[in-house]
Parts: sequence; structure tokens; C-alpha cells
Amino acid sequence: MILPLPVILTFLFGTVIFVLNLLFQHFFLVDKHDHKGLPNGSMGLPLIGETYGFCTPHKSFSIGNFLQQRCSRYGKIFKSNIFGAPTIVSCDLDLNTFVLQNEEKLFQSSYPKPVKNILGKHSLLLLTDFDRHKRFRSIEMSLINKFKCTPHFFSHLDKLCVSLMESWRGNQFILFFKQAKQFSFSMMLMSVLEMEPGEPLGLELLKDFLKFMKGFVSIPINLPWTHHGKAIKARSRIASTLKQIIKEKDSFNEIMLLKGKLSDVEKVSIVLDLLFAGFETTSGLLSLLVYFLAKSSQALQNLKDEHIALRRKKKEGEPLNWEDYKQMEFTMMVINETLRCGNLVKFVLREAIKGVDFKGYHIPAGWKILPIFSSMHLDPSLHENPSKFNPWRWTDPATSKKVTPFGGGLRMCPGSELAKLEAAFFLHHLVLNYRWTVKEDEYPMLCPYMDFPKGLLIALEAETTDL
Repeated sequence: MILPLPVILTFLFGTVIFVLNLLFQHFFLVDKHDHKGLPNGSMGLPLIGETYGFCTPHKSFSIGNFLQQRCSRYGKIFKSNIFGAPTIVSCDLDLNTFVLQNEEKLFQSSYPKPVKNILGKHSLLLLTDFDRHKRFRSIEMSLINKFKCTPHFFSHLDKLCVSLMESWRGNQFILFFKQAKQFSFSMMLMSVLEMEPGEPLGLELLKDFLKFMKGFVSIPINLPWTHHGKAIKARSRIASTLKQIIKEKDSFNEIMLLKGKLSDVEKVSIVLDLLFAGFETTSGLLSLLVYFLAKSSQALQNLKDEHIALRRKKKEGEPLNWEDYKQMEFTMMVINETLRCGNLVKFVLREAIKGVDFKGYHIPAGWKILPIFSSMHLDPSLHENPSKFNPWRWTDPATSKKVTPFGGGLRMCPGSELAKLEAAFFLHHLVLNYRWTVKEDEYPMLCPYMDFPKGLLIALEAETTDL
């Protein structure tokens, strides 16, 4: 079999860049530091380190063979060479908490250059300038708070849920992950940019956004035919479209002006952050909820009972509101347990600003540190029978201190409450209208971000609820 020339060129170009980068890291970074006090571990092969092993896909409700083997051999804190840099990998609750709480003091965000090429240098995820990060985060929080508690928002959310459920009537099977992505993106367009579902411009944005997301987790080779190259082009088109939309939104610009003058590029970056977070977090959470509830009949029944009771208090056709949301106690237990088991985000990337000593270990300045959230969520010393989906464990308030699905500290996801709110409303309509099953060979995977490679195919059956 003869490979096409573009494929051969992509492979050769990527190999050269990859090897040159790793040679630099290995000879000029790894050997540069005093290793005294470092945790045990292995730096892997001289060039590629242990990146491939770390990124090997595994079920999201497990920590995977790589972490399992190294934690057994070296302990919960170990050294490695990942993403071309000397790294401390932490599966330890105390160290992870310490890192998140000392953002900008001892540690700073540090992601590979290809991620910056995709997200842009002004992305909240990447900003290391503390004052600018604080300012941009404040703007994003103001925009989220502007719409999330208004009757207008609840009405739109309710209508979008009902519309989606109605579109499933007569379908025996649906690929839910795709449906969840369309739903979450439409909701963010409605909320942030006041765009109605189905608008041609919105559909074009979604099309580009899917390319953007695919390139975000692809091999970082910037050529026209690669996912990475297509993602960079898609981001350019998204930025151009958003720039035009923002100019027409007076209320949107008023909020931004309250925080000081912003360039068009900065405004676009803020909106892109909101779309990115709302799209990825909400669609992933909805899909994980459908997956875990399909395998827990008791949790599903308790959830249904709670929502039947809520619906009986409402007039026919009356949308849910903030007060209803606050009454969804078991729903929140289900959502929190889904986040713990499903692990939307496996880890974050940080870098030590200066040398740090913790628990007898030394983290040299300039070294990366990877707090692994999934390892905390699935640690048997922190959670009884951690692989079991058990919403009732959240009756213990201490559980929340051992789960960090949205990060923590200064960089905690600003849209975390919004994602839970949308998920709760979605569940309300789902459990009152449908029963569903999931194929046995369908699993959420971390590769390294959460995904359903087969699309989460579910079998639907209309539910008859006596209200």
C-alpha cells in the first residue's frame, strides 16, 4: 500500500518538529536542574519521555494503566517526562489542592504552544498575567450572571429542552453525544449572543466549532490537511464572525466597557472562552448523565420521583425557574456524582514559578506539574467503592472537599454553576418523557479529554408519566 504524499509529508514534518523539541527539552531542561529531593519516577525514553503512555485512552471511570502502574511503583507523587518537559505528576489530594490554591504565587498555567495556537493568547485558560486574568474572568462572570438567573433565560432553556425532546419522537435510536453538543452550543449562542437555534450563521459557527474542537486534541502539525491546521483556520473564521456579531450587541458591549477598554481581539477571545467552556462542559456532562443513569435504575427512579413532584406544583406548560432549581436536591447529588465518576477533565497543566518544597519533595523552578483530578475522584482512600456510581454518597458534606471537577482556586471554571443548571433542566424533561438504554460496549473515554468514541448510541422509549 502506497501512502498519499500529503500523509508522508505530514508524518515527516511532525516527526522532525517533535524530535527537535524533545531534544531541546531533554538536554537543556531535564539535565539543567538539581534532582535532589525529587520524587521517584522515570523520565522514560530519552526523546519521547512517557507522553504516549500518559495519553493512552482509557475508560473515564478508571485512572488507566499508566497512572495505576506508576502510583503502585512510586507512590501518588512521581516524576516523569510528559509533553516534552520534566514533570511532577500528582495523584495526591493535598498536593493538588496546594497547587490550585497557590496559583500565581508558586505556580502558573503552562500549556504547550500548539494549545495556544488553537485557543489564542488571550484565552482565560492560558493567561499568566494575573491582573489581566482577573479582569477577563470578572467580565466572563458578569456575562454569565447577566443571563443565567433571568426569566428570559429560563424560558429559552425550557423551550430548547422541549424542542429537542419532541424532535426525538418516533426515533428508536439516537447518537446522544452529537445531540448534546448541538443542544449546548445552541444554548450558549442564545444566552451569550442572543441567536435563535437554527439560524444559518449559528449553524456555520457550530460547523467551524466542531473543527476547532477536533483540532484542540489532535497532533499539533499545522498543515492545511491536518486536524490542527483545519482548527486554526476554523478559529480564524469563528473570530471574524464573532467580531461582527459583537459590534451589534449593545448590552454585551456595555458590560465589557464597565471593565475598561478592550480590543476587538480581546472581546472575541472572551466570547470564544464562554462558547468553548459552555459547549464542552455541558455536552460532556449531559452525555455522562445519560450513560450513568442508564446503569442505575434506583437513581433514575429517585430522580424521576423528584421531578414528578416538581412538575405537579407547576401549571401546565409553565417553565421551571430558579426556585425550582434550588429544590432539586437529589438531582444535584446525581450531577455531582456524575462529575466525580465521569471525569470531564482529567488534569490541568501548571509550572512552578520558583522552587517549591512539599511533603518532603522538591519541585524545581520551571518544572511542569500535573494535578490529576481523576485520581482523586477514584481514590479508594478518599471514596468508598470509588468506581461505583452512588449519588447517595453526597449526603456527606465532606465529599465535596475531595472532588474538583471544575478545578479550583483562581482558575476554577466560571461556568460551572451554569453547566449544572442546564443539566438539571435537561434532566427534568428527559426523565419525564423517555426511558433509554445504552449499548454494553459503549464507554466514556479519556484520551486525554472525555469523549464517547462511538457517539453514545442510545435506544429510546417514550415514557408515560401521570401528572
